[in-house]
Amino acid sequence: MDDAGPALERAIDALLDARAPGATICPSEAARAVAPEDWRDLMPQARAAAGRLAQRGDVEVTQGGVVVDVATARGPVRVGRAGR
Repeated sequence: MDDAGPALERAIDALLDARAPGATICPSEAARAVAPEDWRDLMPQARAAAGRLAQRGDVEVTQGGVVVDVATARGPVRVGRAGR
């Protein structure tokens, strides 16, 4: 999937909408929702989609409960609604 960015952004939004307030998701959940068989290949794009949503103020990307820049964070991150 060449440009899955918009689909991944929609998947992140939908997954967060389906969760309790304050809940988070892993970017891999969005990748799995968009491409169940090839989700691993989408992980860089899923993290980038989370980064775009964070830049717009729609979500926060955290690591160990601390807000981070997903572009420079290494290792697992979580995505949640901003300000919650």
